[in-house]
Amino acid sequence: MLLPSIDARATGPVATVRVAFDRGGITDIRVHGLADKATGREVTADDPVRIASISKLVTTLGVMRLAEAGKLDLDADASDLLGWRLRNPAYPQTPITLRLLLSHRSSLTDAAGYWQTPLGGELRDILRDPRAWDTKHAPGRYFRYTNLNFPLVAQIMERATGERFDQLMQRLVLQPLGIDACFNWALCSDATAARAVVLYDADGKPVKDDNHGRKPDCPVMPASDGSCDLSQWHAGENGALFSPQGGLRISAEGLARIGQLLLDDGRIDGKRLLTASSIQAMATPAWQYRPGNGLTWEEDTGDAAAGFFCRYGLAMQTLATRVPGCRDDPFGDGVARVGHSGSAYGLQAGLWVDREGGTGVVWFATGMPDEREGGKSAFSAVEEALAH
Repeated sequence: MLLPSIDARATGPVATVRVAFDRGGITDIRVHGLADKATGREVTADDPVRIASISKLVTTLGVMRLAEAGKLDLDADASDLLGWRLRNPAYPQTPITLRLLLSHRSSLTDAAGYWQTPLGGELRDILRDPRAWDTKHAPGRYFRYTNLNFPLVAQIMERATGERFDQLMQRLVLQPLGIDACFNWALCSDATAARAVVLYDADGKPVKDDNHGRKPDCPVMPASDGSCDLSQWHAGENGALFSPQGGLRISAEGLARIGQLLLDDGRIDGKRLLTASSIQAMATPAWQYRPGNGLTWEEDTGDAAAGFFCRYGLAMQTLATRVPGCRDDPFGDGVARVGHSGSAYGLQAGLWVDREGGTGVVWFATGMPDEREGGKSAFSAVEEALAH
């Protein structure tokens, strides 16, 4: 049994999954608990789960493939990539680039929302709300973890290719890696959707993907009239539709293959998907915390665990930052692992790789509180136990 001391608590996780791996493959699997309490179905490492913000890292693999193909320029003005002017109203002369969006230095905030643009709507409408902007800090000068960055990234990807984001990610990343996964369920097989991990809150109430063994009737936010005709999709209008910031459904085993790709500098199974320089660009911190240059927590979740973010690259966080105020080492060993965390709808998750040591781990726990509680670091006690 995994984590007996934690599972014995009345408020413990509904399910925990931990998969360890190295460059050669999976080295250890530990699972405990239920994927679906209503049916008593036990969780497995092959069950798809909404992996929350780890989706951002996977999305960025797609961005880097397009950049390598010459379809995207990370340092071009995003206005040119979007087809309309993207500017912080307080800094109208300062361009916002794809690199700034990927590294959460765009000066955008989540205060105006980021996911609620319906089918047939335009994401651009959110950018017209003054609350969407941090008017105290110019683009490139301040780190603020902001989900809204990634619907804009997805919209740029769609406009560059003419392909729907979820289909594009299948072509660029998931299919080449042999991973049965999808953004917002539309492209997952019925058999995969039937194994969905239900997400529960800390009280054990189902809050996401309680789909009773089938795909949801509508995989996206329906149109304003309640309809769900995906033919209404148009490239480059609504990058939020398939939740690039958090909507990837993937198993822990599938996520371990993403980790293997990171460990082997863009190669897996002897085949190259990305250049080593692209992986290095993602992993290299574009921002490191010092007092006054950014927020070290995510505002949107309400989990104000100061010191959680202290180094961040292109959708990749670096752990174990030795700076006063940083509490970003759930492993407790000082190793500068890279990867990403996820937290939403009662799930806490992580994908972390030690590129120098050649090892990695994926974990997730369901039935967790919104706040990361009980840990010695800014991570939760449950995550710290899974780290070991």
